[in-house]
Amino acid sequence: MPSFNGDTAAPRLPASIAEVLGPALARNPEATALEAVSGTWTYRELDRRADAAAAALWSLGVRPGDRVGACLPNDLEIVAAFHGAQRIGAIWAGIGEALAVGEQRYLHDLIEPAVILAGDRYLVDSPARVDAERWAAAQSASDAPPVAADLDAPAAIAFTSGTSGRPKAVVHSQRNLLLPGAALVATRGYGPDLRKGDSFPFTILNLMVLSTLLTAQAGGCAVIMNRRDLAGVAEWIATRGVTVWNGAPAQLYDLAARPDLDLSSLREVWSGGSDTPDTVRTAFADAHGLVPRVTYGLTEAPTVVAIDPPDSHWRPRSSGRVLPQFDVAAYDDDGNRLAPGELGELSLSARTEGPWAGLWRPLLGHWSGGGITPPPDGPVPTGDIGTVDAEGWLTVLDRKKMVIIRGSANVYPLEVERVLAGHPAVVKAAVCGVPHERLGQQVAAVIETDGAELDFAALAQFCRGELAGYKVPEVWAVVDSLPINAMGKVVRTELPALALRGGSA
Repeated sequence: MPSFNGDTAAPRLPASIAEVLGPALARNPEATALEAVSGTWTYRELDRRADAAAAALWSLGVRPGDRVGACLPNDLEIVAAFHGAQRIGAIWAGIGEALAVGEQRYLHDLIEPAVILAGDRYLVDSPARVDAERWAAAQSASDAPPVAADLDAPAAIAFTSGTSGRPKAVVHSQRNLLLPGAALVATRGYGPDLRKGDSFPFTILNLMVLSTLLTAQAGGCAVIMNRRDLAGVAEWIATRGVTVWNGAPAQLYDLAARPDLDLSSLREVWSGGSDTPDTVRTAFADAHGLVPRVTYGLTEAPTVVAIDPPDSHWRPRSSGRVLPQFDVAAYDDDGNRLAPGELGELSLSARTEGPWAGLWRPLLGHWSGGGITPPPDGPVPTGDIGTVDAEGWLTVLDRKKMVIIRGSANVYPLEVERVLAGHPAVVKAAVCGVPHERLGQQVAAVIETDGAELDFAALAQFCRGELAGYKVPEVWAVVDSLPINAMGKVVRTELPALALRGGSA
C-alpha cells in the first residue's frame, strides 16, 4: 500500500485538543508557543489565555456542540479563542475577513453560530456578534466547567464548495485535526526548535491545524504572520528566525526573483494550495538554496495528504509522497480501485496495515439544517484526476471539478457566473481559468451580450460588490453566443481559447 514513511512509529494522540498543550507545559512551560504582531506568548500564557477564552465563551452561553464563528485577523487572540472553544466542546468555524458581506452572511446563516467573534472586517449584523470590547469583558468570567474529552467529537468546520458553487461546511473531529500535526512531526523529525511561519489567514481551518496544533505537538513555536507581501514575508522570516514556512506558488515565484532577501533561517519551504511548476522549484532553489517541498492537500482530509520528503529529493510534476495515515489510490468511473500508477480519480481511505492503521477517520460529514449529514460510505473522492505509484508518489494531472485555483485561492465558476448574470448588459456568462505564469491561473469571463458594448472596468466593479477581490475576473471576452452542446450546456473546454483571444464576433 503506498505511503510515505509508512513504517515510522505512530504517535499517541492527545485525548483531545484540550490536552494538546500538556506535554509542552510539562517539559518547558516558559518556552515560546506563539509569536505574532501584538506580542509573544509562552506555553503557560497560551494555556491561561485558552482557559480565559473558554470561560468567556461559556459566560456568553456557548455549550458543547454550539458553533463558534470567528472573523479575526492573524494575531494571538484568534489562537486563544480556538483553544478556548475546544476546551468546552464547541465547534469552531472561521469566516474570512476578505469575503464580501453576502459571502460572510451566507456562511453565518449556514452554521447558525451561538457566537461570532467579530473583528473590524466582519460586515454582518447578527445577534451572535461579539465585538472586541464585549469579548475582553467576558474574559473576566469564572472558569468554565470541565467538559468530557472525546477524540471523535465534532471540533471544527472548514468551508469548501461543491459543483453548485455554494460553500459546504465540512465537519471534522478532534482526532482529524490533531492527526496532521502528529504525522508531520513524526515523519519529519520536528522538535522544540521548530519555528513554523504561516501568513495565510488563520480563519482557514487548515492553517489552525498546521500552526498551533502542529507546533504544540513538536513543542515548538507558531509564528503568526500578518503580512503576505514579498517584503513582509521576508521580514517576518528573517526577524523571527522562521525555520519552516508555508507559502503559495505565487509567493515562491516572487521570492525566486529576489536572491538578495535573507531567508537563511529556513530549513524547509512548503508550497501548496495550487500547482507548483517545476520551474518555480528550481528557480527558488537557485535563488535561496532550498528546494521547495510541494504539498497536496484537501479540506476534506483535512490539510496535507502528500508532501515531498524533508530532504531535497523530489520528482518532476509530482505533489510529494502520501502521508502514512492515508491510503490514496486512483479509481475509475465505476468506483473500482486501479493499480498503482494508473490514472483515475484520487480518493482517500484510512491505512489498513502497519503502525498507522486505522488512525485516520473520514470527515464526520457536512453541517446543514442544524445538524451533521454523514458522508457516503467508502473512500473519500478528491475530485482530482491523477496517479499514485507503488512508492506513494502522488501526481495530479487535472481537476475533475471546475474549480479555478488562482494563487492559493479557490474560485468556483458558477459562483462568479451567478453574479455576472445579475448585470443588465450580460445575457449569459461563462467563467473559466486561463494559465498565468505567476498565479497558476487567472479568472476569465466569456460574456454573451445582446450587442451592447461592455465596460469591463465597470463590470469588474459590479462584481466586487458581491465577491471577494480574488474572485473577480481579470480576463474578459465578448462573444455573440457561448459554445453549447446538444443538451444546451456550455462546452467549457472551448472557453479558455475564447477568453485568451478576446472572444469572437
